[in-house]
Amino acid sequence: MSGSTENSQAAGLPLAGVRIIAVEQYGAGPFGTQHLADLGAEIIKIENRADGGDVGRHVGPYYFDENDSHFYQAFNRNKRSMTLNLKSEQGMQILHRLVSNAAAVFNNLRGDLPEKLRLTYEDLKHLNPQIVCGHLSAYGRQGSRKSWPGYDYLMQAEAGYLSLTGEPQGPPSRMGLSIIDLMTGTTAAMGLLAGILGARATGIGRDIDVSLYDVAIHNLAYVGTWYLNEGFSLKREQFSSHPSLTPSQLYKTADGWIFLMCNKEKFWGVLCRAIEQPEWIAADRYKDFKSRLANRDLLKQELESVLAHHTTQDWMTRFAGKVPAAPVYDVAQALDNDFIHEQERILELAHPSAKVRAIASPVRAGPHPVQAAPAMGQDNQALLTELGYSDAQIQSFLESAVI
Repeated sequence: MSGSTENSQAAGLPLAGVRIIAVEQYGAGPFGTQHLADLGAEIIKIENRADGGDVGRHVGPYYFDENDSHFYQAFNRNKRSMTLNLKSEQGMQILHRLVSNAAAVFNNLRGDLPEKLRLTYEDLKHLNPQIVCGHLSAYGRQGSRKSWPGYDYLMQAEAGYLSLTGEPQGPPSRMGLSIIDLMTGTTAAMGLLAGILGARATGIGRDIDVSLYDVAIHNLAYVGTWYLNEGFSLKREQFSSHPSLTPSQLYKTADGWIFLMCNKEKFWGVLCRAIEQPEWIAADRYKDFKSRLANRDLLKQELESVLAHHTTQDWMTRFAGKVPAAPVYDVAQALDNDFIHEQERILELAHPSAKVRAIASPVRAGPHPVQAAPAMGQDNQALLTELGYSDAQIQSFLESAVI
């Protein structure tokens, strides 16, 4: 991905011209900066060649090339890669030249490392007073856990998610996706943009901190508010039911499952007519949210006795656009769904040696850039030349393991 190719793809996108230096690896951090790259930002990914670069390059089980896994491609498209040893003085000098012309420096390191590696606003503001320093860590950069490593599943466990997932009689269960990683990356991207806007308005940058733990706790939202104000601790419900509304859960059909969500009173009437049971609308046992919740088990039994006469797809055809409903798909069915292709949610990325398909950004802001994730250090020459280093100097950096 040459600079000219990247710039031409970014032209017209809202973040074109915004340069962000990203000392990142694995999932949460790269997912956040990929949001920004898809919107036109120039993300310069800093990797340490001696450590094998981004660990995500080596996460299997599937690979396109050496140092290029499917996992890595899922988090790093539309970026540039530069190898730097930030533990060397020359490596830090090169980073400092990058910082002087950047909007932000981002990292997803352990909470105690940004200060040790001199990646904070206090360390970098003399180079660029407007620089925004974004930090994504497991437990934050302050407090008793700042040096703790941490991962998504640990956050799900401690923040209560496992206690809310699965059937009541089963063991605690994590969510099927690394949702805390993904949401923390997205939150970090939002935080970086807020910092950059503030810096452009005031001329002064700042540190922006986001942690997996804080995001996991924040996501408790209304469930947390119920406990904090009423002392009510939510427990698991059967069939993935909503805690207070019904029908709003899984139901069996003739060939599988369907999820119905009549979360407004009007949808109850629409559903009853669609399944040819209009007498249920005003029946005392089902006439309003309170009555239906009190009779949830009976409603499930009666509703499934009707739904059992047709397949999930038959019911979806009948409910489409009228009753909030969704088929229960596996990942393959979800990605082969006709609606995904109608909405152009699958991309084919420009890769030098493989056909790489990926899922598009959810933010539609113009033509989607489609460069595959970069090879390790592929932009070293271009970026170092831009920074004023000679070919001889670049060769010396390579020989001394600075890059």
